Amino acid sequence: MTDAELLDLLRRDRTAGMEALLARYRPLLRYVIGGILAECGDGEDCLSEVCLALWQKLDRFDPARGSLSTWLTAVARNTALNHLKAHRRREAHTAEAAGEPVSPDTPEQMLLRQERAERLKAALNGLRDRDRQLFYRRYYYLQPLSQIAAEMGMTERAAEGRLYRLRQRLRQELGGDDP
Repeated sequence: MTDAELLDLLRRDRTAGMEALLARYRPLLRYVIGGILAECGDGEDCLSEVCLALWQKLDRFDPARGSLSTWLTAVARNTALNHLKAHRRREAHTAEAAGEPVSPDTPEQMLLRQERAERLKAALNGLRDRDRQLFYRRYYYLQPLSQIAAEMGMTERAAEGRLYRLRQRLRQELGGDDP
C-alpha cells in the first residue's frame, strides 16, 4: 500500500487507516522513540501518545511539505523529546527538593539559543547528505554510535572520527572557538 492509498484509507475509515498506518510504520516510530528514550524507558507510553497525536493531528499533514514517513518521524521525535524533558523535569524537581538550585532560562538566553539553532540548521544544510545523516542520527535522533556505525556500514571509530571533523567544521562555520 502506498502512502497515498494509506492517506485515502485514513480519510475514508479512520480506524482501519490507523491500523494500516501502524502496521506499516510502528517499527519506524519505535526506532525513533527508542533512541531518544533509551535512558528513561518510557517507550511504550510515548508510542501510545504518538498514536493519539497522529489520530488528532492527521488533518495537519501536508503531502506538499514532505513525505508521510518524514512527518511521522517528526511527530514521534517531538513527542519523545517531550517525554524526555518531562523525565528530566521530574529529576530536577527531585534534585530541587533535595536542596540543589535550578535556574530557568531568561528570555534573552532563549532568543540566543533560537538564533544559534537557525544558524546551525543553515550550516547543516550545507553538508553532504551522508554527513548530514550521520550528524542528525547522532545529535537529533540521539542514536547510539554503535547503531549508527552498523547501519551506515562503517566502524565506530570511523563514525566517531567523522563526527569529530563535522563538529570542528561546524564550530568554525558558526564562529566558535578555533580548535
